[in-house]
Amino acid sequence: MKTIKLTIFAAAMLVAALAQGQATVGFTNTVNAVVPDANPTGLTVSQSLSAVPGTITNVTVTLDITGGFNGDLYAYLVDPNGNISILLNRVGVTAVGGNNYFGYGNTGFDVVLSEAGSSNIHNYQSGSYSVNGGGQLTGTWLPDGRNILPNSAPSVFDSASTSADLSVFNNMVPNGTWTLFIADLSAGGTSTLVSWGLTVVTVPEPQTWALVAGGLGTLLALRRRSR
Repeated sequence: MKTIKLTIFAAAMLVAALAQGQATVGFTNTVNAVVPDANPTGLTVSQSLSAVPGTITNVTVTLDITGGFNGDLYAYLVDPNGNISILLNRVGVTAVGGNNYFGYGNTGFDVVLSEAGSSNIHNYQSGSYSVNGGGQLTGTWLPDGRNILPNSAPSVFDSASTSADLSVFNNMVPNGTWTLFIADLSAGGTSTLVSWGLTVVTVPEPQTWALVAGGLGTLLALRRRSR
């Protein structure tokens, strides 16, 4: 009887640990704010997360931006720990085929930025892409990730690392203030940030997995003793 009670306790401990498993939280904020034209001070918006268990394994961002000129925009996301992911950095600026200092001229984004994207958003016109009736780019894309000055020469964009992507948030604690910054760095055309969204997936911290392992170990030991 004692062994049975101990086994039940070990199983309950294991279930409690597993109950603290993967969590998914998110939000979509409607902003409807104009991004100042040709102004590096840009637009800053924030949203806080709290009581989210575990550490980050995946972050997805949605952007709904209308109007303007896509190649003018520079946007990044900052997590509560100060890590920065470059979402947009003058998309389309390239030295390939002749210097393009202006980038792509589509009018807005209605996109998902995710590590599950198949292509980098910076070069979206180099492959298959689609725009909606409002002229916004649609689809799921890898973030730009080029942590360089947005007024860099086209050749610098071509050679820059794309490592400032959404994976910079992995293994971080998600609780605190998340900040989105977006700026229009060239005159002509006005963009509006309609909305932005964030989805964060977390897994238990190491001590929780230690609890799971301990529960499994106890169950195995008690099973052997009961034979």
